[in-house]
Amino acid sequence: MEKRATNLSGILLMALGGLALLHTTILPMLGWEFGLWRLWPMLVGAVGLGLVGTAVILPRGFKPLFIPGMPVLAVGSLLLWGSLFGWGGVWAHFWPLVVIALAVGFLLTAVFMRIIWFMIPAIIIGINGLLFQFCALTGLWQSWAILWTLEPLAVGLALLAASGGHRRGLATAGFTLLTISLAAFSLMSFILSGWVSIVGALALILGGVFLLARGRIALPLEKPTKEKLYDVA
Repeated sequence: MEKRATNLSGILLMALGGLALLHTTILPMLGWEFGLWRLWPMLVGAVGLGLVGTAVILPRGFKPLFIPGMPVLAVGSLLLWGSLFGWGGVWAHFWPLVVIALAVGFLLTAVFMRIIWFMIPAIIIGINGLLFQFCALTGLWQSWAILWTLEPLAVGLALLAASGGHRRGLATAGFTLLTISLAAFSLMSFILSGWVSIVGALALILGGVFLLARGRIALPLEKPTKEKLYDVA
């Protein structure tokens, strides 16, 4: 434990020294000077980096620190970008990255702790974050008139991941929600027009291929009740 704390302290000192060298020597040589106060978001990023670093270095019980650490790190990065290059549309276009970072935090926790149930919020939050990012970049917020049908898809994928390849009940529920999501998406494509109708037609084709593939693959059988639910292997 003492060795790890020493390593963290050393990394922090190196980062501070590099920052000082960057501000006093390197950037002025490149003709780019700015007030040191504009680097204040690095304090937020340092908190996030500390949480993530602690989760990586310390034992298994500290792995959930990925969950708050990743979004805090994302917030710090966005704040730093806005502070150095002008706020502009940083938050307007990239705020969903914080949501995606939260999903990544759950994903890393699931991987490092080998607890499959953390995959459920990781997938659900991650898909919503990607949808938000799509709308934020394109401005097509009205597309939620059809994108809402992908919510059951997110839950279905999460249940399939949680099934771990051997929980028949979760796998069946996941396949059912995937089918419902594709059906709802295709139905909305008939109601709406434009690019939505094209995507809906493609969704129908992919849904048919998916169901045909599912019919050829037998669902896994349940493991005995003595199975440890957190065992990924």
